[in-house]
Amino acid sequence: MSKGREIRCFDYVNHPYEQVRDALVADAPAVFQAATKAAASRAQSVASELRVNIGGIGVAADISISVKKIEEKMSELAAIPITRVQIEWEAANMPSLFPFMKAELDIYSLTSTETQLDFFGAYEAPLGPVGKALNAMVGHSIAEAAVHRFVNDVAGYLREALSKA
Repeated sequence: MSKGREIRCFDYVNHPYEQVRDALVADAPAVFQAATKAAASRAQSVASELRVNIGGIGVAADISISVKKIEEKMSELAAIPITRVQIEWEAANMPSLFPFMKAELDIYSLTSTETQLDFFGAYEAPLGPVGKALNAMVGHSIAEAAVHRFVNDVAGYLREALSKA
């Protein structure tokens, strides 16, 4: 990521890499949507949802996630495969008021039964100088919390879904 404010976070799934990779490669947008939806009644929506608590108040926004590319390669540091899912997201409603995120979600084996989800993204604050000032005061903390929640939701969904498979 070369432009914007960077965010990195990770979580793990207690299932083999191949199972996690296959679930995401089969239909990553559906996994993201199912993982992030707060209510079953919204399951027909094409958007995913980001959620964060600010001072005890829950805030949620629907986002449109697009998967730009999925590739598998060998790690340069270790002889393990890494699957990289390149994603972008923006607010489903009034996108000019919210940050636009470009990110990579790397999936790789930690052990034979644990898989790491490693998110690295960058976003630009909206609204020009005013948005940059707001981002410096509170926006980055909110964006970080939302991304952490997103990764945790995806990992939790995969742990549960793969346990049932």
